[in-house]
Amino acid sequence: MAVKIDKDTCIGCGACVDVCPVSALKMEADKAVVDEGTCIDCGACIATCPVQAISE
Repeated sequence: MAVKIDKDTCIGCGACVDVCPVSALKMEADKAVVDEGTCIDCGACIATCPVQAISE
């Protein structure tokens, strides 16, 4: 199951994109977007997000 990104909380810093080991995250319109088919639910992005915009 893929992580979920709260678009209202996301500040568009890109930290999650940089840390994702399978490149499942990208930036679109200054917000993080997850490719649910690629995400391996490792949690690296959750731990990295400075505003806690990502959850399982």
